[in-house]
Amino acid sequence: MNRRAIGLFFLGAAAIGPAISLADHPDPAAEKNLENAPRPPKPTLAVGATLDHNGRLWLARVEKQRLVVSWSDDNGINFSAPVVVTPEPENISADGESRPKIAVARDGTVLLTWVQSLPQKYAGNVRFSRSADLGQTFSPPVTLNEDGRITSHRFDSLAIDGDGRVMVAWIDGRDRDAAKEKGEQFSGVSLYTAQSFDNGATFRANRKFQEHTCECCRTALTWTTEGPVAIWRNIFGTNTRDFAVSNLDKGGVRRATDDNWRIDACPHNGASVAADRQGQLHLVWFTNGTARQGLFYKRINGDWESRPIPVGNPVAQPNHGAVAVADKTVLLTWREFDGESYSVQMMHSHDGGVSWSEPLRLMGSEGIADYPMPLIDNKKILIIWNTAKEGLRIHSLERVTARHHG
Repeated sequence: MNRRAIGLFFLGAAAIGPAISLADHPDPAAEKNLENAPRPPKPTLAVGATLDHNGRLWLARVEKQRLVVSWSDDNGINFSAPVVVTPEPENISADGESRPKIAVARDGTVLLTWVQSLPQKYAGNVRFSRSADLGQTFSPPVTLNEDGRITSHRFDSLAIDGDGRVMVAWIDGRDRDAAKEKGEQFSGVSLYTAQSFDNGATFRANRKFQEHTCECCRTALTWTTEGPVAIWRNIFGTNTRDFAVSNLDKGGVRRATDDNWRIDACPHNGASVAADRQGQLHLVWFTNGTARQGLFYKRINGDWESRPIPVGNPVAQPNHGAVAVADKTVLLTWREFDGESYSVQMMHSHDGGVSWSEPLRLMGSEGIADYPMPLIDNKKILIIWNTAKEGLRIHSLERVTARHHG
């Protein structure tokens, strides 16, 4: 891989926020996951975060079975008092591949989606709320999946165009369950969407976009110059679980990876996607296929695709990558485990993903840890990482244009 040292200025050590107590959460190994039996809440380390058009950092997190939102104007050193989104306690999914999602439109409307876990095994609802007063109050939560079934509605993703359009996608089990009731075979589940044209004040009817998708890998959305684009782990042929991408406005499904990972199970490992101003897609994903194994990055531009490049140290299990883009700066983050502790790793490119810096270790933790989230705008880069031991950690960098060839 062609890598160059690309300049980024570190602004200091990670800001440490209040730790999330796990004292009230049971050992996950003790959970029985019995069908139709109430389950104790899981740890809720996974947070949602975004930067608005003014560079303000917004954070969505779960505290005592309530979703709360706060913001920071100093890159996470100080946060506003949290505002409660869910007045009634909910068992909110905020661990592993599932986390709350937050986005802010240009007019300041704050939008949130999350998954409410139900007592039945693998069942959930995709929930939504919005604030029209800059996050001071939030609308009563509503359920976006409208089928009324107690089944899997999970692994939501949220994207906005900033001017009123809102797209939500999720993995949905209604078609699988209906087929089962008829005695028919149905591999995997389906990808469903809900769309709003008024910043979430109202939503159109649910739309089935694709059948036979993986059951429990996160979906991801990005907004391009030609509309919303989704990526999900699809089922090709007989249990070949590679990724597919599609423009949700135009339709059609494109196979984005050809790793040939054939497995009759769910990898619990979704992909991340971001689009630059030229409409080029940047993907990062994990695979254990016959063609390649590990974490990889590639670009898609129209009919052209770059060759996948490996990311991270394969000995340290690089996993759960994320990508963020602003202009020609592309940022990759992922988590590694060296047998004793987790660490956040990062690579960056200033030429649209053509060449890359060497991997850089940013933070470490010996306790339970979330997956890192990269955020980027025209002035700064923030890496969000929540850990059980150290609490919320925000690593701040400043974007620069100078390049030092090495």
